[in-house]
Amino acid sequence: QVQVVESGGGLVQAGGSLRLSCTASGLTFDDYTMGWFRQAPGKEREGVSCIRWSGGSAYYADSVKGRFTISRDNAKNTLYLQMNSLKPEDTAMYYCAAERYGTCYSEEYEYDYWGQGTQVTVSS
Repeated sequence: QVQVVESGGGLVQAGGSLRLSCTASGLTFDDYTMGWFRQAPGKEREGVSCIRWSGGSAYYADSVKGRFTISRDNAKNTLYLQMNSLKPEDTAMYYCAAERYGTCYSEEYEYDYWGQGTQVTVSS
């Protein structure tokens, strides 16, 4: 049984930092492209960042480029998102998702597994 579990969210002041983690079990983590998505109240879910299964190429939404860094530790089956210089507009529920052999150009429905999310709130 596959489980994807996010952690590390919380309340932080604008300009602060948080590191999100996502641990996946029950799958061969190395074979999965991993993505971070977020959904703010009243808005559609959007892609934030993605890291490929092969080679580790990383992609970022323009809104987070230069502030967020995605990484993965295949030995620990864990995905990370280091978020610096946080802004109130980064407030959202953050989700981790896994797609086997994904390209980072996939639509959300193409991801195989999703976590339950972790809340990030940035106060001004």
